[in-house]
Amino acid sequence: MNGDGDSPPIKIALIGNPNSGKSTVFNQMTGLRQRTGNFPGITVEVKEGTLHFPSGQEAVLYDFPGTYSLYPTSSDEKVVASVLTNPADPYFPEAMVYVADVTKLEKHLLLFTQLLDLNVPLILALNMSDSAAEMGIKVNASKLSEAFGVPVIPISGRTGHNTMRLIVEVEKMVHGARSTVDGTRYPVDGDPVDRPPDTVDHKPSTVNRNPSTVDRVPFYPLTESEKQVSEAIRQNLGVENPYRALLIAHHAKWLLFLKPSDKETVSTIVSTKNFQSLRAQVDETLERYDRFTPISQSSVASPSTFPNTPTDRIDAVLTHRLGGPLIFFAVMMLVFQAIFDWSSYPMNWIETGFGSLSEFLTDQMPAAWYTELLTDGILAGMGGILVFVPQIAILFLLISILEEVGYMARVVFMFDKTMRRFGMNGRSMVSLISGSACAVPAIMSSRTIGNWQERLITVMVTPFISCSARIPVYLVLIGMAVPAIKLGGIVSLQSLVFGSMYLLGVLAAFASGWAMKKWLHRREHSFLAIELPVYRIPLWKNVLLNVWEKVKAFIVGAGKIILVVSIALWGLSRFGPGDAIEQAAQAAQTEAQQLNLDTLDAEGLIQQRKLEASWAGQAGKWMEPVIRPLGYDWKIGIALLTSFAAREVFTGTLAVLYNMEGAEADINDRSENEAKSTLRERMKKEKFMDTGKPVYTLATALSLLVFYALSMQCFSTLAVVRRETGSWKWAALQFGFMSVAAYLGAWAVYVLFS
Repeated sequence: MNGDGDSPPIKIALIGNPNSGKSTVFNQMTGLRQRTGNFPGITVEVKEGTLHFPSGQEAVLYDFPGTYSLYPTSSDEKVVASVLTNPADPYFPEAMVYVADVTKLEKHLLLFTQLLDLNVPLILALNMSDSAAEMGIKVNASKLSEAFGVPVIPISGRTGHNTMRLIVEVEKMVHGARSTVDGTRYPVDGDPVDRPPDTVDHKPSTVNRNPSTVDRVPFYPLTESEKQVSEAIRQNLGVENPYRALLIAHHAKWLLFLKPSDKETVSTIVSTKNFQSLRAQVDETLERYDRFTPISQSSVASPSTFPNTPTDRIDAVLTHRLGGPLIFFAVMMLVFQAIFDWSSYPMNWIETGFGSLSEFLTDQMPAAWYTELLTDGILAGMGGILVFVPQIAILFLLISILEEVGYMARVVFMFDKTMRRFGMNGRSMVSLISGSACAVPAIMSSRTIGNWQERLITVMVTPFISCSARIPVYLVLIGMAVPAIKLGGIVSLQSLVFGSMYLLGVLAAFASGWAMKKWLHRREHSFLAIELPVYRIPLWKNVLLNVWEKVKAFIVGAGKIILVVSIALWGLSRFGPGDAIEQAAQAAQTEAQQLNLDTLDAEGLIQQRKLEASWAGQAGKWMEPVIRPLGYDWKIGIALLTSFAAREVFTGTLAVLYNMEGAEADINDRSENEAKSTLRERMKKEKFMDTGKPVYTLATALSLLVFYALSMQCFSTLAVVRRETGSWKWAALQFGFMSVAAYLGAWAVYVLFS
């Protein structure tokens, strides 16, 4: 990766507090050369990108989870502490870039000074320098550099200001770390690549900052007790850095890389030395503040009073106690309306494209089983899901814009008090909002919640929030059963029903959270601490990159499942036990002759009977008595069964089933328009075999909507719940109560509207 022959890849970590703009800086430094994965053995995400140096070399840049200190209170923060205390970890960096919000610098220096004492080559990147200039904040970067002994670079993640200069400085630091210590100086100023803002005061630095040095005077001097514990751990565990040894003393119980014997050794040392971990952490934090606060105050000049900014005036309206929530719901309604209005044309293009491709292949390929597999299995299944990509892209686009503007942070703030009434807190709102994209990362994001019971409740109720995988189900059912009329000429009835599915999920989540709060008898309380960013025009590069990542993940993730399920379902629908399909075909031919059916109707009856006799048909027939009270037939039963792999499989399954049922007629007898009929049109024609009544009435469609809004139709989510809670007990309980709620809710709706 680094183009240096046998040299190992250069690993660089991007570290910072939450809301420091770290991820924006990561996007500026790596662009599209990035991917998202998980840390080994856990579900916490890490972004990995390729960083190109001016010399042509490459490095791996890791975007670590945001953390406030190396004394973590949440699972996300523990990841950072775990990696930095284990030099053998595959993500352990040989250099670090610390991203700090320069407008709130003092709050961000605690973690920075802890990283200093690990003696890993480090650069301080002062982000949001453009905001600092607008606010009248002046920073003496050279003074900070002299005080801390590291390069200090003012940057702006939003505009890309000084990004290349930061990359150049990182390359210098890495080369110094990989070379012999030679006393090389790296000046803070004078780099011709880019110039900092005029509001930042720069002076030449005289500090020797060879990044490979390991004998820097510690920023925080260990107390006598800490020295004894640190030295004992260094000797027994072979740890080189004194501060890293101290961190191991604090965190040994949960550090996974330590062997049981090592944990026992640390426990013995701590006990023998009478080391009080919590007291020591508090004392260290206070001592660090006492040391870096004067440095910050002498290096940062702020105006005596900050003016009333546009952000303040906007917040007075958007976060109003009464008006704020109403504005939020209005914004969400506009989002749902846009999903319907903006996506109609691309949806039609995709539907037409798949229809034309299927027809072309049918005409050009021989009438063989593999032709049916390709057209009626793979293409039908993939078309049934890809047609909804425009709506999903629009959803991610609008949510990303709201995040970039700074509005979503206000939503967290506004609903904190409400969330605590239901056993959660403001940070839970992040998970619930993220759940509108996918429950899996949303549940993972609950790791930022320090209180275990609040986190458990959040994990248990998040799947009620309608995710992007439910969108294909909602859209096909709403588009088929709900009239496309606009109320007052503004808001369509379809978007109201669509929005009501999200509202239903939110109400179910809150009701479940309230019940769990009473059941768990929670006594601990936590409070929200959040920095509200200033309102800004969206950085479109970030928005489009986020949309691209999310849509790509949806297509690739869903595509794999759809492909496997479509092939398997095609086989189960085409074959059956013994000669059941042949017998069903013969019986259907006899029945067609007795009823004097024409060729087209006779072929349709034969295909219907063959499908019923297949393995898939028999499975659907077996479960039909259970789901018939909800208004569902056996084909819907098959779709419910297959969609446990993933909710979006529902539409692909129905597309395959209806293609299988009418395959021969489409190829030989039907008109061109009928051959191109969409899934919704096929569903509208579907009837119960015993009564002849339409299957997809308004009551059935609404019943299915409620069922999918409330049910746990995703094995991936169950697996993540099990992992996050550490027990299948909670996953099974979640699956049970969501399934019961979905069945009873769907039954009640069907009865009400029948």
